[in-house]
Amino acid sequence: MQSAAESGIVPAVVQNAETGEVLILAYVNEEALNQSLEKQIAVFYSTSRKELWIKGATSGDYLDLVEIRINCEQNSLLYLVKPRAGGVCHTRDSEGHTRKSCYYRKLTETGLSPVTSGPLPWHDNSK
Repeated sequence: MQSAAESGIVPAVVQNAETGEVLILAYVNEEALNQSLEKQIAVFYSTSRKELWIKGATSGDYLDLVEIRINCEQNSLLYLVKPRAGGVCHTRDSEGHTRKSCYYRKLTETGLSPVTSGPLPWHDNSK
């Protein structure tokens, strides 16, 4: 089996540059990376549709590119972005609003539970 990096497709963690919140995990090929740098918006490669995907082209939820980082092994990317609108995820909440992150559920012993708003457990708000 060929690794993602060997196939020219690498994972990209997408993080809000202002809050540090992880928004989505996507995949990038060379063309998506080049278009992201050229357009200064997040462009990904859809592994299911086998085509480029401009985040926000359909929904209006564009992700403006702040910076792209590469890890030490050069096999994954970190996109630091500023969401242009309120949502990021393609799913909607019970009120019909686009979710601000694709990570809106947590796994528990009993199954899936919604993530409540508030700081992440490793944030120290005492400072």
